Amino acid sequence: MPIDAAKALAAEPRSGEISWNRKDVQLYHLGLGAGVPATDPDELRYTLESRLHVLPSFATVAGNGSPGVISSLSMPGVEVDLARVLHGGQTLTLHRPIPAEGSATATGRIAAVYDKGKAAVLVMRTDVADADGPLWTNDAQIYVRGEGGWGGDRGPSPRLEPPRGEPERTVERTVREDQALLYRLSGDWNPLHADPEFAKLAGFDRPILHGLCTYGMTLKSVVDTLLAGDVTRVRSCTTRFAGVVYPGETLRIRMWREEGAVRVAVSAVERDDAPVLADTVVAHS
Repeated sequence: MPIDAAKALAAEPRSGEISWNRKDVQLYHLGLGAGVPATDPDELRYTLESRLHVLPSFATVAGNGSPGVISSLSMPGVEVDLARVLHGGQTLTLHRPIPAEGSATATGRIAAVYDKGKAAVLVMRTDVADADGPLWTNDAQIYVRGEGGWGGDRGPSPRLEPPRGEPERTVERTVREDQALLYRLSGDWNPLHADPEFAKLAGFDRPILHGLCTYGMTLKSVVDTLLAGDVTRVRSCTTRFAGVVYPGETLRIRMWREEGAVRVAVSAVERDDAPVLADTVVAHS
């Protein structure tokens, strides 16, 4: 079996130094579609170095996403075909605001391995800390199709009860045709998002947008719409990737305000509101 759960969980964590600067932050924001309109003061806080605010989801790519999902798939006990890999969900927990420039130590390990029958799920945890202490924790839930069925723990269900009533706000965001090509420059080089032939091998008609790009676009919409543009209010952001997004499509982002949190659902307008992100919760101060 390509995945040895016991060996993967027992493997020593991998640590490495990461660093980032204002240019990295700006490139990430541009990859999410920030800067439209280019002279809008609310957009300039994402694009202009003299007033730069860091969207918390930058944590998913800081240091070029290292240690990233692809490198983690080569850890002891894990040997899988990249074409069978899908990003199933993401949880980001912020311990304090992310500086526009910095260096830190990132420590990655496989925190859990679940048997979903037709697939295995790996929970890849990355803890990042600098000289002043913890900065953030990333948990990526990775589905590996065809690798389940060994009788292991199925793990928790990420499904939540749907939000009640009509959303407080609904916004639509257009995904540019070249958005995946720009976003991947922040460090996620999976050919699924750029190479048509590889996308076909993975079962898609054409390259798809990175799930974490949709994740970042969604968090930006919540911050801009319901958190008064204040990135420091975000405490965590959890989502389940319920479907794919193709460059050129339009995202419909629906938001419900709850005590200390915003519930979010995201769908693809052109495909009859096909779900894209589900069970999404942004906790905030």
